[in-house]
Amino acid sequence: MDLHALTIHELHQLFTRKETSPLHATQAVFDRIEQVEGRVGAYISLNREKALQQADEAGKRLDRGQGGPLCGIPLSIKDVICTKGLRTTAGSKILETFIPPYNATVINKLEEAGAVIIGKTSMDEFAMGSANENCAFGVPANPWKADFICGGSSGGSAAAVAADECIASLGSDTGGSIRQPASHCGVVGLKPTYGRVSRFGLLAYASSLDQIGPLTKDVRDCALMLNAISGYDGSDSTSVNRPVPDYCAALTDGLRGMTIGIPREYFGEGLDPEVEKSVHGALAKLREAGAEVADVSLPHTEYGVAAYYIIAPAEASSNLARYDGVRYGLRDMEADLLIEMYKKSRSRGFGDEVKRRIIMGTYALSSGYYDAYYKKASQVRTLIVEDYGKAFSLCDVLVSPVTPTPAWKIGEKSHDPLSMYLSDVLTIPANLAGIPGLSVPCGMSRAGLPIGLQMQAAHFAEEKLLRAAYNLEQRLDLVGKKPTL
Repeated sequence: MDLHALTIHELHQLFTRKETSPLHATQAVFDRIEQVEGRVGAYISLNREKALQQADEAGKRLDRGQGGPLCGIPLSIKDVICTKGLRTTAGSKILETFIPPYNATVINKLEEAGAVIIGKTSMDEFAMGSANENCAFGVPANPWKADFICGGSSGGSAAAVAADECIASLGSDTGGSIRQPASHCGVVGLKPTYGRVSRFGLLAYASSLDQIGPLTKDVRDCALMLNAISGYDGSDSTSVNRPVPDYCAALTDGLRGMTIGIPREYFGEGLDPEVEKSVHGALAKLREAGAEVADVSLPHTEYGVAAYYIIAPAEASSNLARYDGVRYGLRDMEADLLIEMYKKSRSRGFGDEVKRRIIMGTYALSSGYYDAYYKKASQVRTLIVEDYGKAFSLCDVLVSPVTPTPAWKIGEKSHDPLSMYLSDVLTIPANLAGIPGLSVPCGMSRAGLPIGLQMQAAHFAEEKLLRAAYNLEQRLDLVGKKPTL
């Protein structure tokens, strides 16, 4: 039995029946990493010694009958989430040597649940990108086709899950960075409601948009991970204090009584025919399962990308000001003056895309331009929130493609930033509104690349997303389908 290929719930059953142990499972994952990592490149750092210690401790907890569903499960973590004593680079040279003295709240939650942290995954620098081509430590390959992108910015996490180099992973989503790579790599990815999961310990890109979420091999695992990481955190001023439901309990409810909304603006010009066909095929399955279907409109969708690329860079230009070479990370040692040291440290430490967004954000916030750019973008954001409110008065879940196209070849769009930005046109509105969004596999292209379907719901309605996605997953012959490596 290939332990590395199992899901969380499958591995937990084996642990419960004492047919294997966390130590064996963790070693199996490291063996898998040794076997395929040279062709995938999903990791920036591995955590072998401590992971084996965690696995041994998890095995003892299980022997005492104390372990929950995540106890002893080998997980990977996007390298933008702080892990005490384990290097956290955010995919950037400027943090190449940074070792956090504390854990993010989500890491504390996972460790309390007994999970095993096996390593930190590749990502676009400071989560800025749609292809995972902006990482300072190399470009990971899509496990399904090595010359194609795995998506960004949580591409390393998605690739690690798809390639069975971990059992599940955590990513972060600012404009689609969990859902888009999940779609391109054929795994499940969930961006929770803003405030549902603590952002404490997440290195900030755009604070009003960032959210941590799981990437998993199936929908049940996604619910298990969300159960573990959700909840109020007093260390995060944006955390929402409201009860956390049992997300697994909602999975097996049928779709009778649920209304699926089809936003007409998500099926317009530029949508790849293969993506459209796969999504419509999935919609037919949802109808067969008993869901009602309604036509809805989100009329301000077309302004989402423009608003996002004002708001996100504006927040980034402020958040990234802390990386000046003084407190942590890379410092230029040749400069004689303080300002010169700032300039040289940031020039050497940041990549081109980060510099581009800092310049865009600084310009948008500069004197005389605030009303023309940031204020106007914020007004558009309000209109998008209102669109969703009207749509969710007519339906429970919105269904659409995740991205307009399947994954593209590495390097194909790297010299055309605007084209790259438009690839997030269908995922960005959920971040602007703060609602949850989920990507679940729904088909394969003729070229052998996965296609994902996006589901969106009202604030704190993750149960509806997971319920609809689980029912769809049961009706599609895609669970357990693996890339050949």
